[in-house]
Amino acid sequence: MAPGRGRKRKLEDDEEGEAATAAAAASSSSDPAESLEQSLTFSDTLVALQIMRAQFPRIDKVSIKPFILRSQLYSSVMDRTQVDRELESLRRAKTLRIFKLSTGQDDHAVMFLDDYINQIDSVVKKKEEKKLPNLEAFDWFKMHVIDTRLEPNISHEELCSLLSLGGKVKDQHVSLLINGGVLIRQLIDPDMYWFAIPSIGSVLKGLSQGRKELLGLLSRKKYKEMMMATLEKKRLRLSPLDMRFHLRDLIGSGHLKTISTPTGLVVRVSKD
Repeated sequence: MAPGRGRKRKLEDDEEGEAATAAAAASSSSDPAESLEQSLTFSDTLVALQIMRAQFPRIDKVSIKPFILRSQLYSSVMDRTQVDRELESLRRAKTLRIFKLSTGQDDHAVMFLDDYINQIDSVVKKKEEKKLPNLEAFDWFKMHVIDTRLEPNISHEELCSLLSLGGKVKDQHVSLLINGGVLIRQLIDPDMYWFAIPSIGSVLKGLSQGRKELLGLLSRKKYKEMMMATLEKKRLRLSPLDMRFHLRDLIGSGHLKTISTPTGLVVRVSKD
C-alpha cells in the first residue's frame, strides 16, 4: 500500500473510532428523563449532537426527524470555536447537514444526514400515495445534489446541472422540490435556494412563540430568574417543543444565563 493511502486509511479509521466512541457515550448518557442540569455541558460536539438527538421531544401531529440548533450546541460545549470547527468537519464528512432557518438571522439547524434522507422519503411516500408525476426529482436530488453540494444554499443553474445527472430536467421537477419543502427560494436572489427540512414549518412557528413565552415567563419574576429544576418541569402552551429544547437554545444564544448556587442552577434573563 502506498504511504499516502495508508495515512488516509488511518485517518478514516480514527474518524470512525471517534464516531463510535461518541455514539457509545451518547447511548449511555441520553436518558430522555435525565434533567437538563445533569446533562447541560459536554466536551465534544458529536457527543452533544447524539444526546440532543436522543432527547428530541416527541411532537404530536407533525412527522419531523430530530434536529439540533447551533445555539443549543453553544450552550453545551463551552468553546464556540470548537463547535464551529467540529460542525464543519462533520459536514464535510457528510455525517450531517446544516440548514439556515427563517426564525432568525443567526438561526441554524443541524440534522444527521440519515435523518434528513428519511425525512425526504416520508414526503415522497405521501406524494406517491397521491400518484403525483415527476417524483424521480427526489431521487435525483438525494443522489446527485445532496451528495455533491454540502453548503446550505445552491444556485438554480447548479441545481439543474446536478439534477440533469439523473435525467432530463423540467421546470416541474424544480417546482416539485420546492413544494415538497426541500428547497426554499431566497428572497434577496430568486436564482438562489436554501436547502430546507421538509415539514418543519409549524415547528419553527412554535420555536419562535416558545422563545417569547419562556422569556416572558422569566421576565415577570421579581428577579427575572427561576431555579432550573423548577423551570424545566413547566410546560409551554405555545410551542410543541419541550422546555429543555428552549432552555438550551436561549442559553446558547445569550438571552438567558445560568448561575451556580448551593441549591442548584438558577436561570436568569440576561441584561441587554
